[in-house]
Amino acid sequence: MKAVKVLMDEHQNILRMLKVIRSLCLQTFNTKEIYYKGYYDAIDFIRNYADKFHHGKEEDILFDKMSSELGPAIKQGPIYGMLAEHDLGRLFVKTLEEALHAAKKGSEEAKVDIVANAIAYTDLLYRHIDKEDTAIFTFAESSFDKDMHQEIDHLFEGAKERLDSKATEKKYVAMLEELEKYVKNI
Repeated sequence: MKAVKVLMDEHQNILRMLKVIRSLCLQTFNTKEIYYKGYYDAIDFIRNYADKFHHGKEEDILFDKMSSELGPAIKQGPIYGMLAEHDLGRLFVKTLEEALHAAKKGSEEAKVDIVANAIAYTDLLYRHIDKEDTAIFTFAESSFDKDMHQEIDHLFEGAKERLDSKATEKKYVAMLEELEKYVKNI
């Protein structure tokens, strides 16, 4: 299934960003200084690449088809768990952003919340991606017949056009590369 390959490739970019975020946290922890641009770029990447672009395809296409085609046990078990983790990730990012705003206003305590929520997000996503790559996606590939594979691949092609995949990939991979250069120098 081409769709699963696309999702797994996108996971590699997300994993790279998780490393960047951890490096930003270490810098904040060690120096008590906040590289705001780095954190805000990471939030932009998370919300628009990882969540809207990547999770959008997972939730709206693959998870939806798994839920409707493979029965309620899949929908109420593993798929529900994946969706709950997506929501928890969104909460960590929202709270991270709130902590960044508070720190800009002078709150020293907010620095703890920045590091705590960023690390919580990265920890959640490392485990989440591993479960998807090794269990959810593998199960989908082995459970769907050829026609369903083709249907999902076709839906992914439509999503690529709707989500302007080439421009999105180009923008966010460039942002990722810029942040990777920054963290190598800290």
